[in-house]
Amino acid sequence: MQRQQRNTLDLTGWLDWFLGCLDRALLQADKTIEGVLFKADLWSKFAQSPLNGRQRLIISRMLEDDFQGYMNTSKYAKLAKCSNDTALRDIQDLKGRGIFVQNAGMGRSTSYRIEIENS
Repeated sequence: MQRQQRNTLDLTGWLDWFLGCLDRALLQADKTIEGVLFKADLWSKFAQSPLNGRQRLIISRMLEDDFQGYMNTSKYAKLAKCSNDTALRDIQDLKGRGIFVQNAGMGRSTSYRIEIENS
């Protein structure tokens, strides 16, 4: 009788652990699928109004999981290997298309993020 109770406790503990792992895996899969669908939708919208190579590069980089912070002119110029003037023109184009949204701040602290609500 005592052995049967112990086996039941072990099984219950294992099931709790397993179901916890399964729940976390499903949540992560859902998050991954949501991200993939968001990116696919975003890129399909760009197909109607093509972007230049620098803009595609920057947007791809911003959509990567390890991208930190926001985009600004100097970061854009460095990543796209272009001048600050070209970076600013590209950013203004992306902002005009509703792809980039300007964050609070002006001057040197001006930064941009990808507009999620329109996508």
